[in-house]
Amino acid sequence: MPANFSSPTRLLLASVLKPVDDTRMRGKFAETLRARPGWQVHVAGRTCGSAGPAPTADTGPPVGQHRIFWGSRLGLGRLLAQGRYWRLLRALRPSMVIVHAPELLPLTLLWRALGGGRQFMYDIRENYALNVRTQQVYRGWLKRGLAAGLRWVEGAAAARAAAVLLAEASYAPELPFLARLPASRVLLLENKYQPAPGEQLPRVARPLPTPAEPLRLLFSGTISVLNGVWEAIELARHLRATRPGGATLTIVGFCQQPGLLLDLQRVAATESTWLTLVGGARLVPHRRIVAEIARSHLGLLPYRPHTSTERCQPTKLFEYLAHGLPILIPHNSLWESELSKYQAGLVVDFADAPSTAAAVAAALPDALFYPAGVPTETVQWAGEGKKLRVLLESLLPGPTFAAPFA
Repeated sequence: MPANFSSPTRLLLASVLKPVDDTRMRGKFAETLRARPGWQVHVAGRTCGSAGPAPTADTGPPVGQHRIFWGSRLGLGRLLAQGRYWRLLRALRPSMVIVHAPELLPLTLLWRALGGGRQFMYDIRENYALNVRTQQVYRGWLKRGLAAGLRWVEGAAAARAAAVLLAEASYAPELPFLARLPASRVLLLENKYQPAPGEQLPRVARPLPTPAEPLRLLFSGTISVLNGVWEAIELARHLRATRPGGATLTIVGFCQQPGLLLDLQRVAATESTWLTLVGGARLVPHRRIVAEIARSHLGLLPYRPHTSTERCQPTKLFEYLAHGLPILIPHNSLWESELSKYQAGLVVDFADAPSTAAAVAAALPDALFYPAGVPTETVQWAGEGKKLRVLLESLLPGPTFAAPFA
């Protein structure tokens, strides 16, 4: 018999730019927490990237979804989202807020200061100040001021948070304010793969095509110059000329750079026989990305060398590993270590597309990827989810149950 409880413990997970069906906030955090009897989970964020709510398992109540932002990230809606977030805090009166965006920290701190034993956790998904300083999106005094402001508000929030969650192990030494916190208040929750409810992952790697058959390449996730989208296109172009069966490339994801998006759309229109752009101007449902992984032969991680990404493990690395998709990566000791564990791919020089295309075409006919089978526990979210749930259970008072919780 299901447990009965008198009043649920409300949890609010909130972002601005991330959609309400975001893979980390909704697909991993919320899906883990909703299974706990007595917890009522809500997520707030950008207009959903899919036609409806994310698929859910049968365990636990539904997740409340609240859209607090839509439209351009540089528009007035970004400011209005703050007001919607504040009204949501007052309406829901959550016992715990998990903040997934630094711009929501000031209002969260104010909400906490108003008393009543209110608690929040801060999920650090990126080294935001480092990104602002190094990625050339902002210039001059604006860049310096924004980076300093981010670092200050993050430090103030971390000092008052019930816990700080890290998406990457590298953030611990990079963020100075973390050194002032007890180790018990900092928890690493990597972006490992969370299968959709009912999803059956492969046990062995799929066979590669013969040289006479087309080779399907995949670039997924955030579309940007730094993430190597042009390098992916150049490699596909040269593989088409190198292999008898040619090659195709699917780029699936969201692009926040209007100028880059226009250029990509022009190229995709010109090269439509082998280049497909999915999304681009709009958010792409994660299930569509998973579908493209399932039909591809090689996943590309053509990141350009940069201080903001070199110590991070991309989410799509875990996604590709979990699906047994062979991977091409640039020289990066952290990523090479992951690949070598499972013999999951090749290390290549994306900056030299002609030579890399020739080397890949020569290596693939005799390559054996994932000889011990597709990894499961080590690249999937279940272990991370258990750590999150245990942490929250230690911080939140439990409801009154008619039956013991198991």
